[in-house]
Amino acid sequence: MTVGPTAFMALAGVLFCIGLFGALTKKSAVMVLMSLELMTNAVNLNLVAISRFMTPASMAGQFAAAFNIVVAAAEIGLGLALVLALYRLRKTVELDRIDRLKG
Repeated sequence: MTVGPTAFMALAGVLFCIGLFGALTKKSAVMVLMSLELMTNAVNLNLVAISRFMTPASMAGQFAAAFNIVVAAAEIGLGLALVLALYRLRKTVELDRIDRLKG
């Protein structure tokens, strides 16, 4: 039995929806960053699936996914650095308690 592109698209859609739900409902900045990473991985799954089933001879989707992974790694590094800086300043990582960002 082979798995078609519809299954990959459905899985990516479910992962993206879970990530979106987490990003909109979580209070912790770390959990929001993890939800954003889940959404990025759903996009990567779509890129690779479309590349595999639409143009199997081309590696364009895999290259785009690899570039997206590099950008996501930089985003997470910067996001965690910001979370650490906010924790040092405010002693919390809960987003609803960080109401003022003035120093």
